[in-house]
Amino acid sequence: MEVENHTGASQFILLGLSEDPQCLLFALFLFMYLVTVLGNLLIILAISADSHLHTPMYFFLSNLSFVDICFTSTTVPKTIVGTVTQCRVISYVGCLTQMSLFVLFGCMDDMLLAVMAYDRFVAICHPLHYSVFMSPCLCALLVLMSFLVSLLDSLLHNFIALQLTYFKNVEIANFFCDASQLFILACSDSLVSNLVRYSVVALSIFLPVAGIFFSYFKIGSAISRIPSSEGKYKAFSTCGSHLSVVCLFYGTGFGVYIGSLVSPSPRSGAVASVMYTAVTPMLNPFIYSLRNRDMKSALRNLHSRTV
Repeated sequence: MEVENHTGASQFILLGLSEDPQCLLFALFLFMYLVTVLGNLLIILAISADSHLHTPMYFFLSNLSFVDICFTSTTVPKTIVGTVTQCRVISYVGCLTQMSLFVLFGCMDDMLLAVMAYDRFVAICHPLHYSVFMSPCLCALLVLMSFLVSLLDSLLHNFIALQLTYFKNVEIANFFCDASQLFILACSDSLVSNLVRYSVVALSIFLPVAGIFFSYFKIGSAISRIPSSEGKYKAFSTCGSHLSVVCLFYGTGFGVYIGSLVSPSPRSGAVASVMYTAVTPMLNPFIYSLRNRDMKSALRNLHSRTV
């Protein structure tokens, strides 16, 4: 019978992408991070500078852009530094901090996408009551509730992680402290931890996904009742950008999960994680600016003011 070496961890080693050319990784991650930060900052500045975009939809979009910057900043800068220094070590406290922030902003991404779906549902299905249902106070309350739910999700993850005192290994098969990888390495697997973990998944994933599905089901039903094809296109075009971001965000996350089942190698999981941690936040500004006439106009006005 093989005896496992159980150890209390003071630090972890991030092995994800460690076998790839480090110069290439440095250039790739630095490029993606700069594009993500600059692109999302431009979205925030354009919305703030243009009074025509001071509407609920763009209020939520500016918050989403801010969260995307924070979401990427929890993992990518550490990876960039690691490719330069060749140091893959992260302290126990640093690992829990990174995991908590990653869960916080990742969950808030989920929640804001659900809130934006609700906004589109009200705009298309109840246009006459839109200003009442989506008042500034309610919009601020929805963002605050998204943050509080995300904070609760992060604290629950921290609660589970703090119960894990011994680990089978200190090598994490990813380029950041992924909660699922940390739980796999843990020796203890108590019933309470499992129950909390499943509750967290229901809170952070199934709740916003159910809200998005419900909103778009109602939107689809409302659009199908519009007699003219031009009217259907106009109604659908108002939520096309959001639907693209939802498909990209959840599509990459679902792809990571399927990829881990089909090919459970550490490298494939780490490569897939790059998609939703770095690529998706980088593409969001392009999706909203290229597919949105108002955003294009706001960006042109911002450019003309700065030149």
